[in-house]
Amino acid sequence: MESLIRTIEILEDAVRLLDQRKLPTSEAYVTCRTVEDVAEAIRTMIVRGAPAIGVTAAAGIALGMRQVSHESESDIETQFDSICQRMAQTRPTAVNLFWAIERMRACAKPYLDGSLRRLQEALTLEAHRLWRQDIDINRRIGEHGLPLVPPQSTILTHCNAGALATAGYGTALGVIRAAHFADRHIQVFADETRPFLQGARLTTWELQQDDIPVTLITDNMAGYFMREGKIDLVLVGADRIAANGDTANKIGTYGLAVLAKEHALPFYVAAPLSTIDRSLATGAAIPIEQRHGDEVRLVGSQRIAAADVEVANPAFDVTPAPYIHGIITEAGVAMPPNSATITALFEPTQMP
Repeated sequence: MESLIRTIEILEDAVRLLDQRKLPTSEAYVTCRTVEDVAEAIRTMIVRGAPAIGVTAAAGIALGMRQVSHESESDIETQFDSICQRMAQTRPTAVNLFWAIERMRACAKPYLDGSLRRLQEALTLEAHRLWRQDIDINRRIGEHGLPLVPPQSTILTHCNAGALATAGYGTALGVIRAAHFADRHIQVFADETRPFLQGARLTTWELQQDDIPVTLITDNMAGYFMREGKIDLVLVGADRIAANGDTANKIGTYGLAVLAKEHALPFYVAAPLSTIDRSLATGAAIPIEQRHGDEVRLVGSQRIAAADVEVANPAFDVTPAPYIHGIITEAGVAMPPNSATITALFEPTQMP
């Protein structure tokens, strides 16, 4: 029986988020009652994962507009733009954030010169729609990815691309869940994913909720286990995919892709179509978030390096498309990923 992990809850007067910074030792929730609360939750990684960031931003926009009380046409539009801009400033790499903001802008457009109440109702319904759609999309990603997972296989995954990174079910972990509940008798190796330890803290916890066999390894053990024949395929999520298939994901993904190619192992990316940014020809144009050095100097509250040591802390890296065997989406699998196979995913005949 699948567990139900409630990452995001859209309430009448708030957005309730599972605080992922405190997992696995504590299951605590943060109640965001203002736009600024939601923005800070995204920025500080209370919520993380590209699809989850998008849904949370949409919920934050709807929440912010429900708190607007001035009904002059210009004031409503100005405040709506301000709320959208605040959400856009939170994190730069995950394109789902900007996709969700554009969805909310499109939803609002017919109502900006009319009733504030109708605008508020429309935005709230759209936020709930994005939440439901995300779960449905993840399940379809799981269905399309299932044939790629052989029985008795061991899957290496990086970071967390599960229910915690989405509205529910997961992208890469959605494929893993589909394989597990189809009785493929799989096992998972989860690397710890330094420096924020999403693999150690989140992925292992999440898989244990569904009794999916998981082994935790450090990031620098992947090559060893590949050479020992312990890994059958690598499966990761994504934060932004360029039109040619180049993929930005959590830092360390590129290294795994190189190792997988060297050991002739399939390397798959699982992500919704909303993660594909067709405005970018290649991954060279994907902005890479640079995070605070204390994420590297500290493990939790424990200092492991000098307080004044210089730190480089890019949150993501880009894996070139030739290293990727296939990109699994809700519309099918781009295999091999390139401009043609990715464009085909957006053709109406390809959609379920």
